[in-house]
Amino acid sequence: MKIATWNVNSLGVRLPHVEQWCREVRPDVLALQETKLEDAKFPRAALEALGYRCAFSGQKTYNGVALLAREAPRDVLTDIPGLDDAQRRILAATVDDLRIVNLYVVNGQAVGSDKFAYKLDWLEKVTAFLADELQRHPRLVVLGDFNIAPDDRDVHDPEAWREQVLCSTPEREALRRMLALGLVDSFRHFVNDAGHYSWWDYRQGAFRRNMGLRIDLILASEALRPSLQAAAIDRTPRAWERPSDHAPALLEIAP
Repeated sequence: MKIATWNVNSLGVRLPHVEQWCREVRPDVLALQETKLEDAKFPRAALEALGYRCAFSGQKTYNGVALLAREAPRDVLTDIPGLDDAQRRILAATVDDLRIVNLYVVNGQAVGSDKFAYKLDWLEKVTAFLADELQRHPRLVVLGDFNIAPDDRDVHDPEAWREQVLCSTPEREALRRMLALGLVDSFRHFVNDAGHYSWWDYRQGAFRRNMGLRIDLILASEALRPSLQAAAIDRTPRAWERPSDHAPALLEIAP
């Protein structure tokens, strides 16, 4: 099974990119973030024409998450216990024998800000939810735009980003607590070296100069570790015309 995650930064704008990429790469499951569409405007017909069944949770202009799968997602959840949040950032569903949780993690704006405090609280509550999900669903995949670079290998200039939002100690510690539940950063299961990124700013020629961060992650439960076959970041769509600022991350799992 080929599983992918992609922050498309507006599905309304990037739908042709999603269609092209799905035709070329043929993921079995694709989690999208920042769809920025109300549910009534979600392009279900276009995606079903590619062979996908869809679950989605959106809002106008901001946020929004979706899950495309060859098999219809079951037991869909868009709100979690203990988190009263109108922002559409979470979508959990079962596909085949996998429980998949798609996250668009809060950005946090700046270290020390109210939005940063909200991000840490959001992560704490999501981690508690994932602990319960793991008890019910040992074959668990948690993926999405985490808005956290796990360590300095995932940052093009660690000193410039030191203790800045996306790279601060509190955020990284929150991610480590999530991983400590029994989750594996699948990319790091296969690749140890630095210089691999999934997000590049639109400014300063960042993509051309490879000035990026790896913030789009696919975490797999320990029960899935023996089945992990390959992980990658596909930079190709980032070079297309009018791209998202993110590239898709992929994981292949044996049946």
